[in-house]
Amino acid sequence: MKVKVQKIDGKASGDIELNDDVFGVEPRADILHRVVTWQLENRRGTARPTRERSDVARTGKKFGPQKGSGGARHGDRGAPIFVGGGKAHGARKREFEQSLNKKVRALGLKMALSSKAKDGLVVVDSLELKDAKTKALKGHFDSAGLNGKVLFIDGEAVNDGFKKAAGNLPGINVLPAQGANVYDILNHDTLVLTKDAVEKLEARFNG
Repeated sequence: MKVKVQKIDGKASGDIELNDDVFGVEPRADILHRVVTWQLENRRGTARPTRERSDVARTGKKFGPQKGSGGARHGDRGAPIFVGGGKAHGARKREFEQSLNKKVRALGLKMALSSKAKDGLVVVDSLELKDAKTKALKGHFDSAGLNGKVLFIDGEAVNDGFKKAAGNLPGINVLPAQGANVYDILNHDTLVLTKDAVEKLEARFNG
């Protein structure tokens, strides 16, 4: 699959051949759904449990006589009705982590890239800027027609000047190629890859 390459300001800069095994896979909603669900569930922290009657550190000794006090009958101080006692029917510990086959995860990423290759993929030569200023970068985006939520993926590491300049622009996110993931790709209107990113992503599946 041949795609046009442009500079960050939208000017043409040649062509690039994309590997059909990575960017030409027919997307399947069920696979993408499984991978996104796996990602989001694994981001969740453990639901913290409350301490119940058996968990609180209080004496188990009967603190008063059964009869003669004129009050109610009580056993140990860990009962839920006392201050410092255990919680009755408290929240239980919950783990949300899921496992997903590595082949399915890889296939999901290929499908996410392929869905953007059909509509919403831009390839640029690099993210290097002569003037690493937010205002100048915003002008480049306007001339290149990059609007809405845009995800930029660079090579081994993200260009520092570009990262700082794009930091204050709403809807703009930047990742290294190693951090490319299905949820972020699908959650943006446009995916912008550098030549280095294309090389890294193709090597990631072919290596």
